[in-house]
Amino acid sequence: MQAPDRVRRVVILGGGTAGWMTAAALSRSLGDAVAITLLESDAIGTVGVGEATIPTIHWFNELVGIDEAAFVRATQATFKLGIEFVDWTAPGHRYFHPFGQFGAPLPGVAFHHRWLKAQAEGLDVPLSALSLAAQLAAQGRFAKPTGDARSILSTLGYAYHFDAGLYAAYLRRLSESAGVTRIEGKLHHVERDGETGFVTALTTERGERIEGDLFIDCSGFRALLIAGAMGEGYEDWSHWLPCDRAVAVPCARVAATTPFTRSTARAAGWQWRIPLQHRTGNGYVYAGRYLSDDEAAATLLGSLDGEALAEPRFLRFTAGTRRRPWRGNVVAIGLSSGFLEPLESTSIHLIQSGITKLLTLFPNRDFDPALADRFNEVFARDMDGIKDFLILHYHATSGRDDPLWRHCRTMPLPDSLRAREEQYRRSGRIILDPDELFREASWLAVLNGQGIVAQGYNPLADAIDSTTNRAQVRQIAEVVARAAPTLPLHDAALAAMLGTS
Repeated sequence: MQAPDRVRRVVILGGGTAGWMTAAALSRSLGDAVAITLLESDAIGTVGVGEATIPTIHWFNELVGIDEAAFVRATQATFKLGIEFVDWTAPGHRYFHPFGQFGAPLPGVAFHHRWLKAQAEGLDVPLSALSLAAQLAAQGRFAKPTGDARSILSTLGYAYHFDAGLYAAYLRRLSESAGVTRIEGKLHHVERDGETGFVTALTTERGERIEGDLFIDCSGFRALLIAGAMGEGYEDWSHWLPCDRAVAVPCARVAATTPFTRSTARAAGWQWRIPLQHRTGNGYVYAGRYLSDDEAAATLLGSLDGEALAEPRFLRFTAGTRRRPWRGNVVAIGLSSGFLEPLESTSIHLIQSGITKLLTLFPNRDFDPALADRFNEVFARDMDGIKDFLILHYHATSGRDDPLWRHCRTMPLPDSLRAREEQYRRSGRIILDPDELFREASWLAVLNGQGIVAQGYNPLADAIDSTTNRAQVRQIAEVVARAAPTLPLHDAALAAMLGTS
């Protein structure tokens, strides 16, 4: 049997978070079998606002062999237990989307159906009281999950806030020590095979020629290979997600670290707050048709909780996706494959999602089209699921008369989201596909937080005695309430990890 013609040379166009995450993962997974070259220019800035993550980041850091304490030290990271949403459902309202689980695993139906049954029968315990992550966040505390299912600590999940520029630099050091070659320069020309249409080489402005078998497009919004060379189009989702601009500015740290990201609804979008060890990241994501850049910057600068450390930076984007981020021998990863605003901190997840799928489906030099088709199919499901989750935040609101919010409240929804909302309202059920990113706890937090109330629950919950059920739900809330104050404050937990306490 003839040995397959393996990919021997991988060329990555673009650095930043996407490029160096890709380089680190491929060099770690492929070893010396493949030569990896990354072309980037120091003269081209990166977006670099993706400083908040979700718990899937642990998988990636383990894949590339990162020591947690070294990573936290190098990237000025803090711990993140979830996201607080302020003024979204209505002005003056706030809720928390925690990582981890609500309640605790009990026999029978999913825990939230037990809670819905107990509520229907008069138990007044809010959902947030059943999440240890939510209670720790409210008290500025942090603890890591434990593997002991009998402990309430097993219900926790966590991620990080970190400086994306420092993370890219950290991954660059890892990658170069693993043999990745970095070339400084700007792309001048893309060579393609006249017969197959495959990319064969990149030429820099200085005339350096970089040949490869597989080309990975991490060139950000410019999408120089997937769109520029391969002609792959873009599916515009701005009719559902109309925010198309952002202004970002760091400010000085004040007070103790909050172990969560905060998202505050504004007249024409929303404002993020991401606390790091050395500064706080802030930004205003907004719809340009409803607000000028100057007004957005003034709103942001007027609501910082510390002194601004730089001039505001502006970004423009269009929410949407490329339905074929893998075409021929080009794979788009990161912003070149599509963009969803960082409302649920999914930007870095989508980079590692693309990397994971590429590793699983890594091709030979014949680039079997079935592999590309599969990559494109599963990536599309990822993007569509996150898109629906973000639209839910905008759609389910009340008490705001600003044009943006009126538009979002009355716009037609994707069929998939409308069906999910209706099913939850009717039955309390959250119907998910096995590989969806956001699981029951996340959908429950946001559906409930945005004021979508379940009218029913799984009938199997009625097999549980009502008095017993109410007592068990109340008992879990009491365990959470007792446990939270015994755990360390976030900054003490961070200092203990870094050895600075």
